[in-house]
Amino acid sequence: MPSKNPKGISVGVFSFDDIPKTNSPKQNPLGLRVGVLGGGQLGRMFIQKAIDFNIDVAVMDPDGHAPCSTICAGFQQGDFKNYDDVMRFGANCDVITVEIEHVNVDALEELEKMGKKVFPQPRVLRIIQDKGLQKEFYRINSIPTSEFRLVSSKNEITKFPEMFPVMQKLRTSGYDGRGVMPLSNLDAVASAFDEPSVIERKVDLQQEISVIVSRNEQGEVSHFPVVGMEFNPEANLVEFLFSPAEVDASIEQEAIRIARLVIEKMEMVGLLAVEMFISRKGELLVNEVAPRPHNSGHQTIEGNAVSQYEQHLRAILGLPPGDTSIVKPAVMLNLLGEKGFSGPAVYEGLEELMRLDGAYLHLYGKKTTKPFRKMGHITVTANTIEEAKKKAKKVKDMVKVTSGK
Repeated sequence: MPSKNPKGISVGVFSFDDIPKTNSPKQNPLGLRVGVLGGGQLGRMFIQKAIDFNIDVAVMDPDGHAPCSTICAGFQQGDFKNYDDVMRFGANCDVITVEIEHVNVDALEELEKMGKKVFPQPRVLRIIQDKGLQKEFYRINSIPTSEFRLVSSKNEITKFPEMFPVMQKLRTSGYDGRGVMPLSNLDAVASAFDEPSVIERKVDLQQEISVIVSRNEQGEVSHFPVVGMEFNPEANLVEFLFSPAEVDASIEQEAIRIARLVIEKMEMVGLLAVEMFISRKGELLVNEVAPRPHNSGHQTIEGNAVSQYEQHLRAILGLPPGDTSIVKPAVMLNLLGEKGFSGPAVYEGLEELMRLDGAYLHLYGKKTTKPFRKMGHITVTANTIEEAKKKAKKVKDMVKVTSGK
């Protein structure tokens, strides 16, 4: 049994021993024991859907109070970047998946050799963990992306004056706007990251969109409709998401073709969010991908026939994909911690929100807030996307996350 730390949080190795398995995995894929590396909000919403299928999900996360810790079937406090921790965790699971891609791939490869199902596959995670390998993958497979160069230090950036202005992205460990820096000219290189990076020619941007695709072991590929994204310029995080995206039919069809091509070329099993730029010239360029449920799919819980979380579950268990069609136009608003507030979270405006038809609140179980921390999201649905947008703007001014201290 797991040991207890002074705060009463289970640590060490969890066990599924007290959870009966009524059928063999081959006879009943819903009897598989699923483990998730990462215990944040994506895992929390995944578990909420898994509960509907009577699927037991265990989680490992460094934070003993992670959002998943109170609702999963088993919890191990451990480092998902640590080989031994991942090996101990995975030994108790039939299927292992991730809610964050920055995990120990060496351990996942060993677990795969032991016969564990690991989705997305470790070889896919190796590509996605390294933005340089990602860009090379796009180039080799004729997937459109912005022009780029790979550099090992900031001094090397000066070798490519023809590229400016550029976006510098650390090859590893960056996400949610971290590890990304705009460089307008050669003088700006003095403040650049001095680490292995990708430098990309800056795109004259018209719009950012995303397509979420899935693929199971049988090779069945499915996609959600294209969504549009609007970013908070200060935090470089998605502030609004619009479903469906307001794009031409030709752009929509090409975006879907590209997203399906990416997951097919990777031969990946699971869910893949493919973020793309639309340039002012009308070019579609893949920006980045995420091999898991993604911020650009939160609205699917209320807005689509199946959610991205159910689709991910279906894919990793070898089940047929679900119906991804839009039920109602939707706008998703990320609920971010307000600037100037850090400490125990206080949610303002929730009673007023509850009076609004077609507004759906999702809080992530995080006890403390800080500026721009993702504390939850709100999805609003309406008969038209224009009506949903108006409602979402109202909600943005209505609900705030501050602190009691």
